Amino acid sequence: MKIAPLGPDGIRARIAEIRNRLDAISQRRTHAQFDAGGKTFAESLGRSPVAGVGLGPLVPFDMIPSNGGVTNSALRSLADQAADEAGIDRDLFAALITAESAWNPNAVSPAGAKGLTQLMPGTALSLGVSDPFDPMQNLRGGAKYLRQQIERFGSVELALAAYNAGPGAVKKYGGIPPFPETQNYVKKILGGLSR
Repeated sequence: MKIAPLGPDGIRARIAEIRNRLDAISQRRTHAQFDAGGKTFAESLGRSPVAGVGLGPLVPFDMIPSNGGVTNSALRSLADQAADEAGIDRDLFAALITAESAWNPNAVSPAGAKGLTQLMPGTALSLGVSDPFDPMQNLRGGAKYLRQQIERFGSVELALAAYNAGPGAVKKYGGIPPFPETQNYVKKILGGLSR
């Protein structure tokens, strides 16, 4: 296959296209600056930006594939509001969302869990969530459910295990169930908070 040369006009058009893409990438960085100090989610957890790279670290919060028109910073604000309403730690809730959906409001698991906090249909209905793809409904439902598990089990660690494996499994095993997925889930969320 022979590739035809672009010519001066083609080169200018290609340069403009590349500039537009780079501008879009740099805008994603600014959307992730959600607190008053202008820190990204990774920086707020104590991770520093990648040395020598102007855009900082690449974290799941910066890579939402489809957010239904809601900006990343707006999602974080909604998550903080839902956490406050439920009386749970904002950073804990943000870490849960990262683990559950990587901040994708349209996420659907193979098991049928939906939205930012990956609510199962029955759980969503019991929490008053009629549309699990509506970010605020989903976040409020997920925050309320996490709060219920904290109150039920008396610890964040067991509440996270219940969120992942179900409260019945935590009760059955008298602690974190011996499921590698659940054990890794709890470690991942709590490990991210301690950095």
